[in-house]
Amino acid sequence: MNPQAKLIFITSLLLGTTITLSSNHWITAWTGLEINTLAILPLISKSHHPRAIEAATKYFLVQATASTLVLFASMTNAWATGQWDITQLTHPASCMILTSALAMKLGLVPFHFWFPEVLQGSPLITGLLLSTAMKFPPITLLFMTSPSLNPILLTTMAILSAALGGWMGLNQTQTRKIMAFSSISHLGWMAMILVYDPKLTLLNFYLYTLITAAVFLTLNTIKALNLSTLMTTWTKTPSLSATLLLTLLSLAGLPPLTGFLPKWMIIQELTKQDMTPTATIMALLSLLSLFFYLRLAYCATITLPPHTTNHMKLWHTHKPTNASVALLVTMSTLLLPISSMIRTIV
Repeated sequence: MNPQAKLIFITSLLLGTTITLSSNHWITAWTGLEINTLAILPLISKSHHPRAIEAATKYFLVQATASTLVLFASMTNAWATGQWDITQLTHPASCMILTSALAMKLGLVPFHFWFPEVLQGSPLITGLLLSTAMKFPPITLLFMTSPSLNPILLTTMAILSAALGGWMGLNQTQTRKIMAFSSISHLGWMAMILVYDPKLTLLNFYLYTLITAAVFLTLNTIKALNLSTLMTTWTKTPSLSATLLLTLLSLAGLPPLTGFLPKWMIIQELTKQDMTPTATIMALLSLLSLFFYLRLAYCATITLPPHTTNHMKLWHTHKPTNASVALLVTMSTLLLPISSMIRTIV
């Protein structure tokens, strides 16, 4: 892709996100979401492969539908209450429509079907943007409207997302699809706590973005698109494969890694809200995700590919690891001891 074109698209992404984050009016928030959608489409389809074109088409149709529903919900609310302010969403029907629209934008169950297919058709770096940056504006809108949202609807969607995200990722062999189902599962945790402690949702999203960025950039460095490729990486980049193991375990939420922090705080908050059965269900459902993270980690670090003939091992690549990968991996594994400071800041 032309560097000037890529610069325009990345700038448009930043502009669209900034407009949505800084807006108080529904029309400006909707405009920011539309700019975001149009800016990411060329980045999805830049390879001109039929799979990429299909992914871009699916993404456009889903996002256009969700944006229409956002506009419809805000108009219905303005019609009933005379308010266009984002924080003044009080009409019950508008709240339900808006929750569905933003769930569709995020890829929450039952509107999750598009996300794994779109991620599978995108390059790894675009997949990283789709999993993190593109979810920030809808999460922010949910954060701003959280007092008005229906807790029963969100809890149901959260449990289904955690269950299906873990269940459907079990049999996958493509790393991008595994990361897509991982994203759906994590969104379930964010939606679960949204009504009770919205700041905790944002903390969860920040840490998820951090760890996911580390995983995607590592996979991009070793060019691993499926598990069979991942099995051959140990002979080429052993140190990077070892750090990938730690990052995946952090994404699974195992202590004493960074990923344990949001799960710990969410379960604690749910227990305070007398929702111990719900917290137990969520904790058990995270075991499904743990299985396919362990499968990825096993392929990356413990398994060697079967050799039918004797041949020399591949040379280690002495290309220096990107500094951003090193920084992200460090933060993805070592932030738990300063959890109280992080919670104070957020």
